[in-house]
Amino acid sequence: GGVNAKITDINGGQLSNRRININGAMQVAQRGTVVNAGNEYGGPDRHKLSKNEGAYTISQATDAPTGSGFSNSFKIDVTSAGSDSTAGNYVALEHKIEGQDLQLLKKGTSSAEKLTVQFWVKSTVTGTYVLEVRDTDNTRVICKTYTVSSSNTWEKKTLTFDADTTGTLTNDSNESVALQWWLLAGSTYSGGTLQTTWAALVDANRAVGQVNAVNSTSNDIYFTGIQIEVGEIATAFEHRSVGDELAKCQRYFRRFCEGVQYAPAPGVGYGVSSTSAYHKVDLSPEMRSVPTLADFSNLRTDDVSGGQAITALSLVSSMSSTEAVFLNATSASGLTQYRPYALLANNTTGAKLDLSAEL
Repeated sequence: GGVNAKITDINGGQLSNRRININGAMQVAQRGTVVNAGNEYGGPDRHKLSKNEGAYTISQATDAPTGSGFSNSFKIDVTSAGSDSTAGNYVALEHKIEGQDLQLLKKGTSSAEKLTVQFWVKSTVTGTYVLEVRDTDNTRVICKTYTVSSSNTWEKKTLTFDADTTGTLTNDSNESVALQWWLLAGSTYSGGTLQTTWAALVDANRAVGQVNAVNSTSNDIYFTGIQIEVGEIATAFEHRSVGDELAKCQRYFRRFCEGVQYAPAPGVGYGVSSTSAYHKVDLSPEMRSVPTLADFSNLRTDDVSGGQAITALSLVSSMSSTEAVFLNATSASGLTQYRPYALLANNTTGAKLDLSAEL
């Protein structure tokens, strides 16, 4: 005997690539630890600390639920407590998704699909928490609560959100949906009635009942195992290789020239004058949009025989694309017009060249 099963779909969709979100296992962390993080990305890629209150260090942690198959998590360490006594204060973790990756939701049609989100959470503060799904194309929102039952203990949560027959999502590379795990919400966001069905966004209805999870410097919050999928059944987490996840993350953010004393950026360059050079930096995989120059430090323009420290760097928009960017590098002196140059770390493992096409 034997079993002859013919499985043609899961949740009415494909067998593979069920997980819509990127880096749900928190394996990729190109930016590393960010101390005193602002309203910004940091720690594990594709996850943003959204806040206007308190101070936090965000990082990739090795704390993960035992026996879960996960080894990393997104850690939020409270370094200055956040208060919810001011109406407009908020703190949350966000994950944003392109519209063209959400067409399978069929949102805004009579065939619209439900959305299921599963994740692991560990927090010092017990009580009611809110997860919000926000349609940024049509300014619509739906929210669900979950409970952290035990302090500093990993717990798995699964939430299913109703289908929305109103508001189609734009089929392009821009943000269409954001998921927001609330951690603190002043009365501006919690003074109404929680919006548990799809409706036009009203701030007061977004985070009703949310506890203040960041009210002490003793608090830490961790997330991992985030899976967002179509349908009302939470399937087993779809693990991907680190290489696959890294390539998906690099569509949104790239860090070059870090980790080796003279680490190069891929591409070629040439001198423009004694104090200026153009550097072409190749982007593979192609980025979501023409990136911005997010940050740089400790770089040099180098012709193999020697190099000159870069004192200023700017992106030349008219010469840049999603596949390669041109950078205008300024040095104090010592460059030669038309001479080939490479863009390297300036004799340090701590150099960086950050390009961002984040949502």
